[in-house]
Amino acid sequence: MIAKISLAVVKNMIKLGMKKKIRIMPCLDMRNGRVVKGVQFVDIKDAGDPVGISIAYCEAGADEIALLDINATLEGRATTLDVVRRVADAVSVPFTVGGGVTDCRSAEAVLRAGADRISTSSAAFRNPSVIKEMIQEFGQNRITVAIDAAVNDLLPSGYEVFIDGGRTATGTDVIEWAKQISDFGATTILPTSKSNDGVRTGYDLPLIQKICAVTDADVVASGGAGTLEHFYEAASAGATVLLAASVFHFGIIRIPDLKAYLGEQGFSVSY
Repeated sequence: MIAKISLAVVKNMIKLGMKKKIRIMPCLDMRNGRVVKGVQFVDIKDAGDPVGISIAYCEAGADEIALLDINATLEGRATTLDVVRRVADAVSVPFTVGGGVTDCRSAEAVLRAGADRISTSSAAFRNPSVIKEMIQEFGQNRITVAIDAAVNDLLPSGYEVFIDGGRTATGTDVIEWAKQISDFGATTILPTSKSNDGVRTGYDLPLIQKICAVTDADVVASGGAGTLEHFYEAASAGATVLLAASVFHFGIIRIPDLKAYLGEQGFSVSY
């Protein structure tokens, strides 16, 4: 059964014309060289070896893979390049790396280690000019700007930007920041709902809708997937990349089953 969706979601489906290809992106949160998964950015548990997991996802039909070094920013260090190299050698799909990417120099190191794209969040917020610098140096298609978002009814959009792995409130409205990111030339924005992360109750659809309304960039849905219907809702809300972790890591949802389901609902997916 397909979950009920709002009028705003239906309007966005019409806007998209159900023609944009939907891409499935498993996310590997990394700590100390291992894949881990938490709930609302805490309660971290081990989920396995990054290389073996990456190979399995490629074989299962993942369109892209994301790797996030979750402690790099907090520890003030660069991404662990050895892990990037080993995963890059193993994967056969585009590979995005985030965590500790603070400037063009650190971005170049990650790309040279084998990543296809880099993702930046806290550093980009603290120094927005770094977004333009990275785009100029490496091209639009190699840069993703991530946003950790939490509900704050005091802000115009109802969402506040958080940085430092979701630990530090900024007082900045998420939608205003998304507009700036888009104006800088970023073509991929990855918002993660802090309250929905890891709880498997569904993506934050209003957050996705509001960001899609102010940018032509690809929007990556992140945080909260628990059922096939949740992926359908996120794609219907305008997301073109569907990111998830625990449901894939722990075998709750298989990528082939997800793609078959989305195809049945009229979305374009690769098999």
